[in-house]
Amino acid sequence: MELLKAILLGLVQGLTEFLPISSSGHLVITSHLLDFQGAGVAFDIFVHFGTLVAVIVVFRKELTAMVKAPFALRRGTLDEETRTYFLWDIYVVVATIPAVFAGLLLKDSIEEIFSSLTLVYAMLALTGVLMLLTRKLPERGVVLNCPRSLVIGCAQAMAILPGLSRSGSTIFAGMALGVDREVTARFSFIMSIPAILGAVVLQMKELIGSTPDQETILCVAGGTIAAMASGYAAIILLLEIVRRNRLVWFGYYCLLVSALGFGSVLLS
Repeated sequence: MELLKAILLGLVQGLTEFLPISSSGHLVITSHLLDFQGAGVAFDIFVHFGTLVAVIVVFRKELTAMVKAPFALRRGTLDEETRTYFLWDIYVVVATIPAVFAGLLLKDSIEEIFSSLTLVYAMLALTGVLMLLTRKLPERGVVLNCPRSLVIGCAQAMAILPGLSRSGSTIFAGMALGVDREVTARFSFIMSIPAILGAVVLQMKELIGSTPDQETILCVAGGTIAAMASGYAAIILLLEIVRRNRLVWFGYYCLLVSALGFGSVLLS
């Protein structure tokens, strides 16, 4: 039974990691509803790792070009396209800095933060408002650069709060700065890679120090595979929704879930 719950949570994680409705918030809510005992920080990290694999698969061509760009610079063969990918290497590093500081400063508080359903519902409401505001943000053709990457990175760092969508926050920040929404969405996906890896590294000591039993290993594996598959589908879906500028749909959804959540808290 716990394995089935883990797979369901993995599917939820994969779908909500890239859709702007907060994966962490939905994991907290779903864990409470299912009374899943294995959904701690370790489980959360590994299902995030599953979505990381999905990002790498979808953007494998861009990531390969970004890896090759510094070597092309060293050889002096940097054409315009390669130069763009080299700049994206820099932008991703800059955007990751706020998340590093947030992870280090809040490392000891993450478990406590993730246990508050009230905070989850409040942050879901904020996510909903941000998504509704996207329809008021006209594209201005602004080019992505280091200062704008830093601002988007700060939005990503704030999304450590459960219920505040990482993808929603970063895409909103980019659009508010005037960057093309498709460029912002792709940058949001790619910049998630070092953030997820960083979270794994921060918790590695805790994971190594524990000896999981067979059921726990099966739950983690099942959840990770499910997150990988649903994460891939979510990326493709969101790219299409961003192209059509329909992010407001997620705003209504987040506000509805938040309202239902607060209602259940008041009635309990």
